[in-house]
Amino acid sequence: MSAKVDPITLSVVRGVLETTQREMTVTLEKTARSSVFNLAHDYSNALFNHVPEMILQGQDIPIHLGALIAAMKAVAGFFGDDINPGDVILHNDPDYAGSHIVDVCMYKPVFYDGELVFWTVCKGHVTDCGGPVPASYNPDAKEIYAEGLRIPPVKIWDRGKRRDDVLNLIFSNMRARRDQEGDFNAMLGACQIGERNLLALLDKYGVAEVRACIDELMAMADRHMRSLIGGVPDGTYVGEAMLEDAGHGFGDIKITATVTIKGDNADIKIDSPPQIPYFINSYEGNSHSGVYLGIMMFAQVPPPYNEGLYRCFTLDMGPKGTLCNAKIPAPHVNCSTTPLETLADAVRVALEKAAPDRVSASWGHANGCNIAGWDTRHDEEYVTMVLASIISGAGASPHQDGWHACGPQCAFGALESGDIELLEFSYPIIIHRYSLMTDSGGAGYYRGGSGTCWHVEPIDKPMMFIAFGEGRRIPAMGAKGAESHMIDTKVGRIEIYRGGDTETVKKNAIITVNPGESIANHNPGGGGFGDAYERPVEKVLSDVRNGLVSIEGAREDYGVVIDDAASLKVDHAATEALRGSMAA
Repeated sequence: MSAKVDPITLSVVRGVLETTQREMTVTLEKTARSSVFNLAHDYSNALFNHVPEMILQGQDIPIHLGALIAAMKAVAGFFGDDINPGDVILHNDPDYAGSHIVDVCMYKPVFYDGELVFWTVCKGHVTDCGGPVPASYNPDAKEIYAEGLRIPPVKIWDRGKRRDDVLNLIFSNMRARRDQEGDFNAMLGACQIGERNLLALLDKYGVAEVRACIDELMAMADRHMRSLIGGVPDGTYVGEAMLEDAGHGFGDIKITATVTIKGDNADIKIDSPPQIPYFINSYEGNSHSGVYLGIMMFAQVPPPYNEGLYRCFTLDMGPKGTLCNAKIPAPHVNCSTTPLETLADAVRVALEKAAPDRVSASWGHANGCNIAGWDTRHDEEYVTMVLASIISGAGASPHQDGWHACGPQCAFGALESGDIELLEFSYPIIIHRYSLMTDSGGAGYYRGGSGTCWHVEPIDKPMMFIAFGEGRRIPAMGAKGAESHMIDTKVGRIEIYRGGDTETVKKNAIITVNPGESIANHNPGGGGFGDAYERPVEKVLSDVRNGLVSIEGAREDYGVVIDDAASLKVDHAATEALRGSMAA
């Protein structure tokens, strides 16, 4: 610790920063309009200093926070000296380091005695950003212009005056305007709450002492990460992960991460194929999020969490015009899940080759839906991203089974499903099922967490169902020799129920569902850890009793023979013989 920083003052300043971020989060939850915000919590908040460096990242959505580091610098650089008290800036453009256009960022500079000291920043997934397809996920887009409204850095408040002309232009290009206006007001409120608390902190301690404390918190995070990296053997380590073809016709795509460790520094280089005319290209800012997620899955360092964590890393996303370093006009809206989760896997696998004792399994990848239609109750259009539909299973660790219904990997446990009753109240739908899925968790000595099924029926009017994501053919990656034999139950799928018939869909598509018909989205589970044939028989039996594993799954994935479905009695002799033959 720096000799000029008092430890008590440091603790108080750190507490104020963390409390401020949490209060911003609560403000969003309690005042936002859309279910994406107030139920699912698909938003993140962060605090930056004047540099600007991220001095506190909330324990929010990983896909937001990594990109915010680059985006904040791009936005501040765009305006240069034209940043004034009372300004509020809006931005979503991936060409200015945004993640994807439906993740809209709001930035508020905080001035003290005429000096720029902080930025309060709020980033949230809006329910629609215009374009030809409701919710802006367009699997048919061949370029970014077919996806929705790009917002380069623009002031929506200028020196304390609200720019109604700019806001009206933006809202006029978005569906469900009432939701968008409500969510934007909530974001503004969160930024103002952050500003209020930070000004009070400066009143108490002054700019110099607060900056000294922040410098120490940044250095503390740097020391934590360097201590970890410095304990890893020097060398070059390569990780690969496959991104499956989700119906776009370009085949499976390999993403490679090469990590070179020297002392307490690490260089990370990403190799990916040329960008494609399909909505899974990732611009550089979003790819930063994927790399940082892979790092944090491996590192698991203690707080504080700020930009100091990443000082010991240098990133090379590959040449412009590639899948993980896309350039205009590449379509991209699906990028915050696909390929971000595969990119994170590649980075994590490379790092775990450097330190095998820290290996863990992958979480289920996002495989979800947006819905849209006409709500006759209010005589207006509705549209929403159904975050409950992407809740998958967590990967198993070296010490325990994976958590159920905790994913997807891109959100890392920060998303929430929301109450079924509130979703049914908000939209003209009936939700028939929201539950865990049998045999969805990856097999292993420690089992992966279970994925979920979200089954919905529209009321009164047809509903548009827009499928996005992947994980419908390639299951979540296991670790330490974990392997599943029942693959179909471990991956995602869409089932449409019409007139007594069931149609299974395994690609991204736009589907119309009429009243009297219904559709279900099945999510993948997390990967397993270790040899499934060594999992204790009593744990497999317990999973069968709890509906997490079927009798067939116990036999196929774990080599456990249950010969009596009524009593669930294990045939130990047959189990021993089967496990022996499988191992051989």
